[in-house]
Amino acid sequence: MSSTDLSLTPEERRRLIELAREAIRHGVRHGSPTPVDLASLPPALRQPRATFVTLEEDGQLRGCIGSLEARRPLAEDVVNNAFAAAFGDPRFPAVREDEIDRLKIHIAILSPLEAIRADSEAELLEKIRPGVDGLVIEEGALRGTFLPAVWRSIPDKQAFLRHLKVKAGLPPDYWSDTIKIYRYTTQVIE
Repeated sequence: MSSTDLSLTPEERRRLIELAREAIRHGVRHGSPTPVDLASLPPALRQPRATFVTLEEDGQLRGCIGSLEARRPLAEDVVNNAFAAAFGDPRFPAVREDEIDRLKIHIAILSPLEAIRADSEAELLEKIRPGVDGLVIEEGALRGTFLPAVWRSIPDKQAFLRHLKVKAGLPPDYWSDTIKIYRYTTQVIE
């Protein structure tokens, strides 16, 4: 499957949201994500895919965790990332049982990463597609990503890139010949 053209039926999309919510409910009660019975799921939910699960409560971020590379089936990735977003995001306390039904769950299914070649920040800025590209920046052991949804709060290309560098642990004006930048797109399920 190329890019984010993963054709999911409305039922499959609904099932992914259900799986994410079940993982959080199971996590509150048992301290672990729900086991996934892949054999009972449609083929599209068994395809290897990378996802991010974002939780919101009353319009505020409540957790966001994900994977950048497809290393497990879509349903398993969603379940594990929903559990991690609810209980492992260091920015927030663990989700409580009384919050589960109030959570708005967003699942972003990522396309494969595509390297962006650029010899300068100016050249990179010319290649970035605001509102479309999620970006990953890597320098040595430092790594950070912004989902395409972040463009809504940081619509300026240069500001977007500088905030991403800071998130990765780099100075905002950092550039080197060894920096690696990747782009991806997302299919969002809510």
